[in-house]
Amino acid sequence: MKELSLNILDIAQNSIRAEASLIEILIDETERMLTITIRDNGCGMSEEFVKTVTDPFSTTRTTRKVGMGIPLLKLAAEQTGGSLTIRSVERAVDPEHCGTETSATFDKTHLDFTPLGDVISTVTLLIRGSPKTDFLFRHTMPDRTVELDTREIRQVLGDDVPLDEYEVLAWIRDTLTEQYASEA
Repeated sequence: MKELSLNILDIAQNSIRAEASLIEILIDETERMLTITIRDNGCGMSEEFVKTVTDPFSTTRTTRKVGMGIPLLKLAAEQTGGSLTIRSVERAVDPEHCGTETSATFDKTHLDFTPLGDVISTVTLLIRGSPKTDFLFRHTMPDRTVELDTREIRQVLGDDVPLDEYEVLAWIRDTLTEQYASEA
């Protein structure tokens, strides 16, 4: 993938398919390192499946026999000297603490580092496509933190205004854009 934001989109869509009610997209960035963590409270994966999930021929999709999202993210991380970790607990094993956490670390100074890309569009698209799912987005950088929590937006709007309304999505996009543009 040309941008890491597309990997974020792919993994978050996996979380949506796993019936997660909350998806956390956490980006921690220093001068040299970038860590992307996507955590959900969905149905989780078995220990056996977690062991094979980085294999492109291991997929739960029925529409095709190949799943490239996780393998490509692993490759992108490892090409920079980074790594990928996946932890998951199945709902059947522990309904209170189920879900999956995928975390990839990258060396930003490496020649093969893939740019982060347009995370604002990624977050907005995820909310638009799954307005009933809650998202916590936090990008921590050396000079500032950009954050959006749809649970807080729902508290202000109430139950009558869906998050996929044009005006709400425009406000979300503008809010994230302003936070990225602001001086620390």
